[in-house]
Amino acid sequence: MTEDLRLATCTYQEFTPDMGTPVRTTVGHPRFPLTYQLGGIARSVMPTRPLLRIEVQDAYEFSYRRLLEQRGIDAIREELTGIAGANDLDAPLVLLCFDKLSKPGNWCHRTHFAKWWKDQTGNEVPELGSLPIQAPPTPPALFEF
Repeated sequence: MTEDLRLATCTYQEFTPDMGTPVRTTVGHPRFPLTYQLGGIARSVMPTRPLLRIEVQDAYEFSYRRLLEQRGIDAIREELTGIAGANDLDAPLVLLCFDKLSKPGNWCHRTHFAKWWKDQTGNEVPELGSLPIQAPPTPPALFEF
């Protein structure tokens, strides 16, 4: 049941165990030592290697959403529910990848997955890592006489 399945997203680097159960969603393994144990691997959420070659965000999101649709919401929900059941059911599953969103222009499959999941289930998937730094608002121009 999706109402009971709590999801969040983060980077491997920013994740801390108090956030929930860490779940790998990347094609590649982390190439650095983790200070925590992964609770599972969500293969149904992973992009494909050819998808990773797409550098234009709109094209990537279109192709990734199409991939998620092919895999199907029921299969994805079943896999994620199985991972949750093998871990702490009260903790959210935190879907991990490498890309830090705090870098201007960065995006990744986890943000596109979060939007797709909300479209499919109505449930939000919060980002627990650093978000893009917003530029401060420009003060109104002062008139000089």
